[in-house]
Amino acid sequence: MKAEGATTDGSLQPLLKVESLVKLYVKRNLAGVREEVRALDGVSFAIDPGATLAVVGESGSGKSTLASCVACLENPKSGSICFDGRNIVAISERHRREVRPQIQLIFQDPANSMNPRWSALEILIEPLVLQRKMNREEMKRRAYRLLDRVGLPSEIANRPPTELSGGQRQRLAIARALALEPKLLILDEALSAIDCSIQAQVANLLMDLQTSLKMTYLFITHDLSMAAHLADEIAVMSHGRIVEHAPTEKVLRQPESETTRQLLKAMPKMIRPALPEMQQ
Repeated sequence: MKAEGATTDGSLQPLLKVESLVKLYVKRNLAGVREEVRALDGVSFAIDPGATLAVVGESGSGKSTLASCVACLENPKSGSICFDGRNIVAISERHRREVRPQIQLIFQDPANSMNPRWSALEILIEPLVLQRKMNREEMKRRAYRLLDRVGLPSEIANRPPTELSGGQRQRLAIARALALEPKLLILDEALSAIDCSIQAQVANLLMDLQTSLKMTYLFITHDLSMAAHLADEIAVMSHGRIVEHAPTEKVLRQPESETTRQLLKAMPKMIRPALPEMQQ
């Protein structure tokens, strides 16, 4: 028998494979003329099950547009997004609704996606209610297990997100994303809005969850140092294109694009890898 996620020849089949993805937006310039903007311009990459790909780039490089397309929140102009063997660009909206629970997106500020009047328990139960597969008591038990899994005390269950710290809200967002047992987590600048000391704690939580749950991550960030900490591979984006994609160590020590070199220069010196003189 072939292993789960393997092809017929025994090689590993990517959980996510994006090919030649193009996304256009139309905007008006200062003269009022409509212009097409290529937010994504032929983006291609793949992520194996249980791996982390970090997509790194400055604001406006197309990272968040990529996240929205992969999460089935926006439709690309062309190209394919194969998730677990299915091209989710080509399937019907009904079938796409079946796929969405398996791909969960966590944003920079989770408070914007949480009802401020709900308790943490209600926030965790909401996705379970929509699935209609459990009774109320089963959902509550699942919610408390999720709180424990992400390192939150059960006492916060009855508190609204407005009474939680930034780090606690991000842990709650991770717990909610895990409620439907997804295969892929997309983290769109999910660590950038919290303090550095808390960033490290949440990053370690993500790595622990990856090990225990065999999670696959698409990590969207402008922070190359955090990408280096979390990712197996790094893809660097600029103006809607991937300008460099390689294993993390190679990107850090042998950068090929000017965009990557500029991102490396922005890293704190204490964690910046030693680079050949010509690349500094």
